[in-house]
Amino acid sequence: MEYRQLGASGLQVPVLSFGTATFGGGNEFFKAWGDTQIEEAKRMVNLCLDAGVNFFDTANVYSRGLSEEILGKALVGLRNKVLISTKATFTMGDGPNDYGSSRLHLIQACEDSLKRLGTDYIDVYHLHGFDGNTPVEETLRALDDLVSSGKVRYIACSNFSGWHLMKSLSVSERYGWARYIAHQAYYSLLNREFEWELMPVGIDQKVSTIVWSPLASGQLSGKFRRGQPIPESSRISQGGGHGPATNFDHLYNIIDALDEVAEETGKSVAQVALNWLLQRPTVANLVIGARNEEQLKQNLAAVGWNLDIEQVKKLDAASEVDPIYPYWHQRQNLKLNPLPKFY
Repeated sequence: MEYRQLGASGLQVPVLSFGTATFGGGNEFFKAWGDTQIEEAKRMVNLCLDAGVNFFDTANVYSRGLSEEILGKALVGLRNKVLISTKATFTMGDGPNDYGSSRLHLIQACEDSLKRLGTDYIDVYHLHGFDGNTPVEETLRALDDLVSSGKVRYIACSNFSGWHLMKSLSVSERYGWARYIAHQAYYSLLNREFEWELMPVGIDQKVSTIVWSPLASGQLSGKFRRGQPIPESSRISQGGGHGPATNFDHLYNIIDALDEVAEETGKSVAQVALNWLLQRPTVANLVIGARNEEQLKQNLAAVGWNLDIEQVKKLDAASEVDPIYPYWHQRQNLKLNPLPKFY
């Protein structure tokens, strides 16, 4: 298993982490992702460890804490061998302080996550989203206190805009507080908007990318085919998808290119789509999920080999979309605004 340094830190992480949003199936939305219970979770954890994947990702909001509880039980006796990532910010109750990134909510959320996970520290603690109601200074001071107390080792963010991330890094630098070392972001061959601003910020500020939903809610799994109905068993059909409505012509053009490269490499469509992401600047880790052990084995086989440059270029061309303003305007003068170097 390849390991990469996570941002401007000394932490080394495997290029794959196992996402446990499929654990628990606590409501209809998460049941569409999966319904893994403790015994199967233990088997999946061991499959990951056998493959060199010792990084496990969850969040308090996944099935309202049930994912964290199951992960904690699956990791009993293994804590010193693994890295755990969890998240806070989203709604966890009906009260006016049961959501957001206030000092009150973050400290309580961290304490609750520690109890559910059965551990006394979290390796990477993410804000699940940006809270526009709470001063950034309050949020970052609370996170710095959690780091200073030893309850959190490193902090990261997720689903931020470029200015959210840049402002936060500036505040951390100003006061000498812990800074975000990673940004967990939505990025795939189907959705490349991440490249327009967040990737350049990550390059400039040494913030690594942890990619969530790298197969675009299963649309790049190989099950979606031109001229065929959307699979009834897919996450999208069952109401567990993300983002705006899919442009299916664009999706199927990407699938055609993936099919060609899959035939050339002897790999699956999903494995090729995952491997393409690992060639992109700032990407340190992909969060892979699985409803069952066979899916997990397939996803784990996406590493240990690399697409060649021509194959990457083929996939780039099939997945390229015109950027929105101001990015199309900036691309008119690449001397002033050079694109990230992909090759």
